[in-house]
Amino acid sequence: MYNVTLIPGDGVGPELTEATLTAIEATGVKINWETVKAGADIIEEYGTPLPQEVLDSVRKNKVALKGPLTTPIGTGFRSVNVALRRELDLYSCLRPAKTIKGVKTRFDNIDLVIVRENTEDLYAGIERQVDKDTAETIKRNTRGASERIAKFAFDYAVKEGRKKVTAVTKANICKFSDGLFLEASRNIAQNYPQIEYEERLVDNMCMQLVQKPEIYDVLLLPNLYGDIVSDLAAGLVGGLGVAPGANFGDEIAVFEAVHGSAPKYKGLNKVNPTALILSAVLMFKHLGEQKASENLYNAVVKVIGEGKKVTYDLGGSSSTMEMGQAIAEEVKKLTLAYN
Repeated sequence: MYNVTLIPGDGVGPELTEATLTAIEATGVKINWETVKAGADIIEEYGTPLPQEVLDSVRKNKVALKGPLTTPIGTGFRSVNVALRRELDLYSCLRPAKTIKGVKTRFDNIDLVIVRENTEDLYAGIERQVDKDTAETIKRNTRGASERIAKFAFDYAVKEGRKKVTAVTKANICKFSDGLFLEASRNIAQNYPQIEYEERLVDNMCMQLVQKPEIYDVLLLPNLYGDIVSDLAAGLVGGLGVAPGANFGDEIAVFEAVHGSAPKYKGLNKVNPTALILSAVLMFKHLGEQKASENLYNAVVKVIGEGKKVTYDLGGSSSTMEMGQAIAEEVKKLTLAYN
C-alpha cells in the first residue's frame, strides 16, 4: 500500500483526475490517496491557492499526483506550480516526449527527454519595478544547482539506457549565468564517460528539433529554456494533451499533467486525460511498480492507436471518463495476461 498525495487541480483538473484514478485502479496497485486542494478555485475558501496542508501532505507522503492548476497571465498570484517546486525543492523537471501511434503529428519515432532545472534562472522571482516605465528581472544561476541538475540528467541517462546528453544554453550571450551552467555540465559529464555529451545554443536547438529531432536523446537545460523547449518537444509528438511531466527533489516527487486547466471546458467532460495518465505511468516507475507502469502505458498506446474510444482532439467523440474507462479495461486485460 502506497500513501500518495492527490491534488485534483482546478478547471478540468478534477475530471482528468477522476478518469486517471479509474485507469490507475485497474492496475491492481494499492494506493491510499490523501486528497488536498490547491488552485484558483479555493482562494475564496482558503485565502490562498496553496494552503499549508498541501505542502505538509506532500512532504509526509513523498509522492504526489497533481492535476492542472490555473496560473493568471500578467496579474494575480504567482504560479502555484512554481511555488510548489520552490517550497519542496523539486529541482528537476522531467518531460518525456515520445511518439504515440494514432496521435496526429508531423514527425515519427521521436523519443526525447527534457531535463529542466526547476528552481533558478529567471523563475527565481528576483524582479522589481525600477520606475513606472522600467521593470527588471535578474537571471540567477548557481554552481550547486547547475551541478545537481546535470548529475540528475546523466544519472537518468544511465538508468534508462540512454546514449547522449545535450546541454542547451545561450552561453555565447549570457556568458556568466549560462556560462556557469555550461561549465557545471561539462564538469559532471566527465564522470560519465559511457554517455556521449554535446552542447547546443538554445536558438539552434529549437531549429534542429524541428529539422532532425531523431538525433537527440536527453536534453539538459536551465529553467527558462527548459520550459520553452519542453513545450516545443511536446508539439513534436502531438501537443501538451499527450505530454506527461514529473518534478523531482532528493526525496520528493510530484507527477503532473503539464498542460493548463482549460477553465472554459470545465464540467464538459471532454478533455483528453492522456497527459495525466502518462504522468501516472512515470509515478509507477518511480514507485518501483514496473509492470504496472508498462501495462498502463501500453493500454494508453492501444486505446489511442485503435482510435475508437478517444476524445475529440484525437479524432474521436468519447468523453474524458469514457476514454479513461477504455484505458482501464485494457489495463485489466494486460494485468490478467501477466498474472
